Amino acid sequence: MPVPRILCLIPAVLSSCLLFAQAIDSTSNIVPIPQMAKIAQALVGDWNNVETMEPGKRWPHGAERRGASHCELSTGGTTLICHGSSDGSAGKLDHFIVIWWDKARKLYGFFVCFKDWGSGCESRGTAHWEGGVFVNDYPENINGKPKKMRDSFVDITANSHALIAAVETTDGKMKTLITTRSTRR
Repeated sequence: MPVPRILCLIPAVLSSCLLFAQAIDSTSNIVPIPQMAKIAQALVGDWNNVETMEPGKRWPHGAERRGASHCELSTGGTTLICHGSSDGSAGKLDHFIVIWWDKARKLYGFFVCFKDWGSGCESRGTAHWEGGVFVNDYPENINGKPKKMRDSFVDITANSHALIAAVETTDGKMKTLITTRSTRR
């Protein structure tokens, strides 16, 4: 009796599923290089995010977004890749972030892509640790003038962290613009 064609496909489908499962599992078993271990411990995983925008020119009454993100190690533990989406009164945002250790400069590189109100992709400053806070400093043009910006990952625990986006004021202090609170899913 001839074997139905569908039965011939079963081994191929099972093999594909096993290879896919191994590929997924292989990213969770990546050992970070020493310089990436601390940031990986802080950010690798799946997160629910709530972004709160302070009242200002863009959002006179403040605004917020809610969404989810995922971070994982890649490239043999030398890079951290994060991506996610959120939406709310501040509008829709899709993001992609890559953080890596720049051995020659002894700093973390920071690359971002945002799809929101017209942003794109850019190398966005350099990051470093200040105690338990992961800080990324970068310049940004605001009203045609360069301003010092700072993203700080603060209050890092095993199940949560916050990201504070701030701008330097004329008196040299940092003013919070956006606070993103993330909790592990």
